[in-house]
Amino acid sequence: MTIFSRRRIAVAVAASTALLASACSGGGDSDEGQAASTELTVMAPLFGTAPDPSGELQQAVEKLIGKKLKITWVPNAEYGDKSNVTLASDNIPDVMVVNEKGPSFVKAAEAGAFWDLTGKLDKYPNLKPANEQTAKNTMTNGKTYGIYRVRPLLRSGIVIRKDWLAKLGLQEPKTTDDLYAIAKAFTERDPDGNGKKDTYGLIIPKWPGNYASASPYDVVETWFGAPNGWGERDGKLVPGFDTPQFLEANRWLRKWVTEGLINPDFATLDSGNWNDPFVQGKGGMIIDVNVRATQLLDLFKEKNPKDFDKVTLVGNLTGPDGQKHSYPFTGYNMVMAISKQHIRTEEQLDQVLQTLDKLESKEGSILLTNGIEGRNFKADGKYAVPINQDDAKVKAIQNDVDKAFIQLGTRASVGLGAYALRPNDAASRAMREKFDVLMNEDLKTAVFNPALGVIAPTAVSKGQTLDTIIPDARIKYLSGAITEDQLQAQIKRWHDGGGTQIAQEVNDLVAKVGG
Repeated sequence: MTIFSRRRIAVAVAASTALLASACSGGGDSDEGQAASTELTVMAPLFGTAPDPSGELQQAVEKLIGKKLKITWVPNAEYGDKSNVTLASDNIPDVMVVNEKGPSFVKAAEAGAFWDLTGKLDKYPNLKPANEQTAKNTMTNGKTYGIYRVRPLLRSGIVIRKDWLAKLGLQEPKTTDDLYAIAKAFTERDPDGNGKKDTYGLIIPKWPGNYASASPYDVVETWFGAPNGWGERDGKLVPGFDTPQFLEANRWLRKWVTEGLINPDFATLDSGNWNDPFVQGKGGMIIDVNVRATQLLDLFKEKNPKDFDKVTLVGNLTGPDGQKHSYPFTGYNMVMAISKQHIRTEEQLDQVLQTLDKLESKEGSILLTNGIEGRNFKADGKYAVPINQDDAKVKAIQNDVDKAFIQLGTRASVGLGAYALRPNDAASRAMREKFDVLMNEDLKTAVFNPALGVIAPTAVSKGQTLDTIIPDARIKYLSGAITEDQLQAQIKRWHDGGGTQIAQEVNDLVAKVGG
């Protein structure tokens, strides 16, 4: 990050502090108070086409909450960069989906740019923490700066073209060696039967997150025995990239790239288009969250309702050491933070929290997760079954749910809305039931991050510079742009630039407050 950008953050933090002082002294004009009561500005990630603000779904959501929504939808691949720019500006939205551990956000929040919600959520039934441990995981230095978006504790897996396995006579993988063999076969043995060598084994998109952000690379490194973010070695906590298993895993992945087993545009493919090569018959596997399997089944169903059972899902794999090391999650994915730029008083905060409580109610969760009952889905027991999908207006509703509005849900993704999923056939139902089986099995070997609950001060002050060093170097190494020695030089650069101090602080903090 440039010196100029850091200065902008400093200016934004100073401005946020001034706003806080104004709020505490009774500042703020009535026009802003009126705006806060009639319209809510929001920023959230987008995984496809942005919704029409006048579309049916947004109108239904606005009717439910009694406010107009002005939403800035940002493509997921660009969300990290856009968040940093927004946090450094004087135009932070009222509600912002953020990485609550990101240095830019931590700086802004600790300077007073966002509301401290510690102890304030219990009176809102749909916002109060559903799990004590997950709530603790989201804290920043003992404070709660956002409403966490619930996710299953373990949802990593591999989605595979079931029909390709069958055509080539292959079994589902159980080990990393099995996975390599399948990728090799998918690349070299013409699984689509068109007589051309035009397929590859694994699809990976450009990953916008930092190191240990649940990328396919992080999952593979964990399979190889590397820590999940941080792990204990010789009595001390060390970052995963300081271990030989990290290098071993990336040597293995570089071999995949060299042999053409991964999509050649893995460093640039927009994550919003991650499904496309799979459905188009270009690539045969995706390492991601389990729900991608049902998304892909739905896409195949759209293409051919009579022949769409082409997806299977497997869990985490046994690594080269003969042990299974499964990649868990934190129990949430980012938080919804409330800015103090326009929401300046406790009364205005209460209005926003009441609005969000309506949004995350059972009725609101249905809208965000499933859509409009009777228009794009109908109820079938605990499921929501898509209907009228040939209608262009209905397809727009479905797009708005799947690609955008579901990102505003804080709890529906684990079934706390009316319906856990929208399966439209026996294959989808069976796949959904498989999620819990795989999760419960993989939790037995989950590798948790013992440093999750602490934030090193140096990571906050120097994170803008340090956070991108490892993921950037990893991509360059995998693509062949740098050697392994140069990758290790970048790890040393991380340490020399403040990483050694971060490691000491992490160890001290964990010893003091626990992970």
